[in-house]
Amino acid sequence: MEVNRREFLKISAAGVGGAVLGGLAAPNEKVSASQDGDTLKKQGEDVYTICSFCSTGCGIIASVNDGKIVNFEGDPDNPINQGALCPKGVAMKQAAESEDRLTGVLYRAPYSDSWEEKSWDWAVEQVARRIKETRDNNWLEKDGDENLINRTEAIATLATAFPNSEEAYLMSKFIRALGIVYVENPARMCVSSAVCADMETVGRGPTSNHWIDHKNSDSVMIIGGNTAESFPNAFRWIKKAQENGGTIIHVDPRYTRTSKLADYYAMVRAGTDIAFIGGMIRYVMDDMEANPQDYNMTYIREYTNAAYLVNPDFKCPTDTLDGLFSGWNGTSYDKSSWSYQADEEQADGIAKDSTLTSTNCVFQLLKKHFSRYTDDKVVEITGVDKAVYQDICRTFAATGRPEKAGSIFFSAAACQHTTGTQVVRAFGILQLLLGNMGVAGGGLNGIAGAGNGLGCTLQGLVNHWGPGADSVRMPSNTEQAIDSYGGNKGRFVSILKAWYGDIDHNTSYNYLPKRTGGSYTWQDIFSAIDKGTIKGVHSWGNNSAVSGINTTAVKQSLSKLDWLIVTDLWETETASFWKSEAGSSPEDIKTEVFLLPAAHALEKEGSTCSGGRWLQWRYKVVDPPGEAQTDAWIINHIMLKLKELYTGQSDCNADAINNLIWNYGEEPVPNEVSKEMNGYDLTTGKLLSSPGHLKADGTTSCGNWLWCGMNTEEGNQAKRRDNTDASGIGLYPAWGWAWPLNRRIMYNRASVDPDGNPWNPAKPVLQWDADSGKWLGDIADGGAAPVNMGGSCPFIMRPQSRGCIFGSGRVDGPFPEHYEPWESPVDNPLSSQQGNPLTMVYETTPPGNSTEYPLVGFCHRTVEHMHTGSVTRRLGWLLELTPKIVVQISLELADSRGINEGDEVVVESVRGEIKAIASISSLIKPVKVGGRTIHQISIPWSWGYEGIATGNTMNMLSARVMDPNTRIPESRPFLCNIYKA
Repeated sequence: MEVNRREFLKISAAGVGGAVLGGLAAPNEKVSASQDGDTLKKQGEDVYTICSFCSTGCGIIASVNDGKIVNFEGDPDNPINQGALCPKGVAMKQAAESEDRLTGVLYRAPYSDSWEEKSWDWAVEQVARRIKETRDNNWLEKDGDENLINRTEAIATLATAFPNSEEAYLMSKFIRALGIVYVENPARMCVSSAVCADMETVGRGPTSNHWIDHKNSDSVMIIGGNTAESFPNAFRWIKKAQENGGTIIHVDPRYTRTSKLADYYAMVRAGTDIAFIGGMIRYVMDDMEANPQDYNMTYIREYTNAAYLVNPDFKCPTDTLDGLFSGWNGTSYDKSSWSYQADEEQADGIAKDSTLTSTNCVFQLLKKHFSRYTDDKVVEITGVDKAVYQDICRTFAATGRPEKAGSIFFSAAACQHTTGTQVVRAFGILQLLLGNMGVAGGGLNGIAGAGNGLGCTLQGLVNHWGPGADSVRMPSNTEQAIDSYGGNKGRFVSILKAWYGDIDHNTSYNYLPKRTGGSYTWQDIFSAIDKGTIKGVHSWGNNSAVSGINTTAVKQSLSKLDWLIVTDLWETETASFWKSEAGSSPEDIKTEVFLLPAAHALEKEGSTCSGGRWLQWRYKVVDPPGEAQTDAWIINHIMLKLKELYTGQSDCNADAINNLIWNYGEEPVPNEVSKEMNGYDLTTGKLLSSPGHLKADGTTSCGNWLWCGMNTEEGNQAKRRDNTDASGIGLYPAWGWAWPLNRRIMYNRASVDPDGNPWNPAKPVLQWDADSGKWLGDIADGGAAPVNMGGSCPFIMRPQSRGCIFGSGRVDGPFPEHYEPWESPVDNPLSSQQGNPLTMVYETTPPGNSTEYPLVGFCHRTVEHMHTGSVTRRLGWLLELTPKIVVQISLELADSRGINEGDEVVVESVRGEIKAIASISSLIKPVKVGGRTIHQISIPWSWGYEGIATGNTMNMLSARVMDPNTRIPESRPFLCNIYKA
C-alpha cells in the first residue's frame, strides 16, 4: 500500500515520538555583517524575515525560486540567534506549504452540519452587515447619568498576538472606531499579571532587559518556565552567562532540559512560588543585617521606597496571624492604613527614615512580613529539598554586590495563578533588594510566548489600553471632555489627529467609546455571551476553544452567539466548535460562522516586536495560497464596506466611522502605516523623531507613541541591520529599533550611583559625562541628570520615581503572601486563610476535593509545539518528533496505578476528562508537603481535534478562577486523578 506523507503522519501519530532540542550551542561573540545599515532587503533571491513562533525574535533567510522556498536557514548576521534555529523555526516554511491551509472563504449557516464555499465579495458584504446591524441595534449613546459613552457591548473582538504590528494597529483603529469595548488578546491569558505587578513595582510591564543581555548575568534564576524548550535561542544567552562563570538556577515542579543544564534545580509543588521567593527575601534581609557590606545599601535607600514610613495603623499577616492585611472588611480591603506618613519638609511630602531602622519604615515592615518564611516553612509549603534551597538563597543573594548582577527569567507558569500578580511582585521586590534592576545582566524578564505578543498588545488589543498602553487608555464615562482625561493628553490627542485628521480633537474625543466601572476582560466576554449581551464575536487568529479555560464551557458559550467570524490560517477548533467531532450537535447550534483565510507571516511584511522590545522588519517571502489575504487586507476591506454602509447616516455615532481617516487603497502598505504610527509634526509635515515632541494642542499626530521614533525622516529604523556593538555588553543599538526611543535596558539610570558613575565599571550601561552634561551609552531612561545633580530617581513611571517594595495599588495586599491555589490538596501551612481572599470565581461547579482528585495537575510546553498547536500540529517535521499528547507521571505514581509506559490513560478533573499517552520517568517526582506525599502530573496544552495529529485539549480540565488584579486564569495547578483507559 502506498501512503503519502500526510497519511504517514496520521498513522505515525498513534505512537509517541521523541523530541530534539536545537539551538543551544554557545553563541559566538563576533559576527560579520553581510549588509551595512538600512540597505536593500534582498540579496539575489534571499529574503530576510523573523520567526513567527515565540517572541525571541530570531532572524531567518529564505531563498526563493519561482515563488517557492528552496532554502530556509537562520540569519547568521542577526545578533539574537546568529544563525541558530530551534525545531519550530526550521519547520516554519512548512506553514506556507501546508495542504491544510485555508485557500478560500467558508461559511457555516445556522443549524447546518457543513461548510459552504463563498467569495470574498460576498463575505465582506455579509460580515460588514452583521457588524453594522448588531452595532446599531445595540447602541449605547448615554449611560444612566446622561454621560455620553458611544459604545456597543453586543460585539467582542478576540484578537491575536501574531500579526505584524502595523496590522494590529489597524485592527485597534477599526475596533475603537466601531465603539467596541469588549476586546482582548492572549496577553490576558498568559502574562497580564506580570504586567500589572511590574507596573506596581518598577513602573512598566514588559521585559526590562533583552535576551542577549543575559550573557552579562552572574546568576540567572528561571522560575515558572522551561526556557531551554520554550525559548531555545533566548536560553543560549543564559548558557553564555554560565560559560562566563555565572550560575543557572531552575525552579519548577518538573525536571526538564532547563533543569539538566542548570547548576541548581529545585523541584517544588506547583502554585507555591510566593513561598519560595518569600523565603529568599527573608534570607537576603537577614544576611543584609549581618553583612551590609555585601549589598548595595545606597541603591536600596536612594532608588526604592524602603526608607518610606508607613501609617502606624498598617498591619501585615505577621501581626494579624490570619493571612490578611489591615483593612479587610470581609469582601475587600479598606486601604486607608496602606498609606505613607506625611512630612511637609520632604520634597515629595513623605516621611522617611534613611537609617532603615524605624519599625514603620517599608524596609522593616518587609522584614517582619517575611520573617515567617523560614527555611523549614518554605520546605513544608513547597516540598523543596532544604539543602538545595539554602544553596539557591546564598547563590542568588550574592548578586546583591554592586559589581554583580542577577536576572529573574519567567514565563506564563509563574503568572497563571489566582496570586499571579503577587508572584511577580515577589520577584520584583527581591530584585530591588539586590540592586538588580536597570543593570546589565539583571532585570525582571517575563518573556511573552507569542511571536509579536508585545507588538499587538501595545496597539490596544486589550480592553483597558489604547495604542501605547496604560498612558493612553480609553476614557471613562466621567471623562466627558479631553480636558478631564486622566491619561497623557499629548499622546491621546495625537492619536485622535492620526485617526481623524482635521476634525477638532475636542470633537473626535467623543467619537471613541467610554467605559464605565464594569469589567471587559477575557472571561467577562464569555460571561456576557452567556447572558445574551454579546451577540457577535470576531476571533482573529485566536483559538479560544483550546486556549480558553474550561473549554467545554467555552464551546457552550460560542453556541449561544448569533454570529462568529474567525480569521485564521486553518480551520481551527474555534471555527469548527459546532461540528460533531467537537462533541457538539450541529442541528442545535444557531451560530452563523464566517471563516476567513489569512496569510502567514512568511506571506507579508511589517514590523514585529520581540519579547525584549526589539522591533525588527520582516519581508514578504512568498504569496499566500489561493485567495488567502493579509490581515491588513481583510481589515481594510471590511472597514471600506462599513464606510459605504454608513454613508449618510447620522445616528449611532456614525461620524466615528464616516470621519475616520482610512485611505489605504486596495491594501495598506506596512511602511506607510508605520509612518502613521510614528506620527508627524502637522505644522511642517515632517515625521517625528521622539514622543517627547507630542503635543496636546492638535499640532502633532501619532498613532502609537511607543512607535514614535521608529520610522523617521532618516528612514525605517526597524529595517536596520548593523550588528556592530561598541558598548561591549551586547546592546547592538543599530540593529532594528527598541521602544521607547531605542532604549535597550529599562530603568538604566539605576545602573549608576547618585553621582552618575556605573555600579559595575566592567559592564557599564550608562556613564554621566560631566563635561558635556550628557549620558553616554544606552538611551537614558527619563534623561534626567544623576540624583546628586538634581535629577530624579530612575523609576520614572512610579509616582516618586522609586522602585516600590511596598505597593498599595494592588487589590490583594501591599506585600505578596502565600495562599493556596483554588484547588489544593493541602490546607495552607502558613495561615488560616486558605486562598487569595479576592479570587474571582466564574466557575459554576465547586472545586474538586482532594479525596476524589488527589493529584496536582499542571500544563507545559514542548520545543516542538506552540500554544494551541493550530500551526504546529500541521507541520510534518514537528509531528515526526512529537505526534501525540502525553502526560508525564512519576515512577511511583505509575506503579501505584498499574500504568505502564505508552499506556493510554484518562486524566479527570471535576470539570471533564481527557485521554493521553503515559510517559513515565523520574523527570517528575512526588513532593513531601507537611509529611504528606503529593503526586504531580504534567500535560502539554497544544492539542485539539483539528489538524494532522489530534488529541484532547488539556484546558478541558482547568477552572475558570482568576487573579483579582487582572483576571488572568489559574490554568495551573488544578486537582485531578489518573487511571488506565
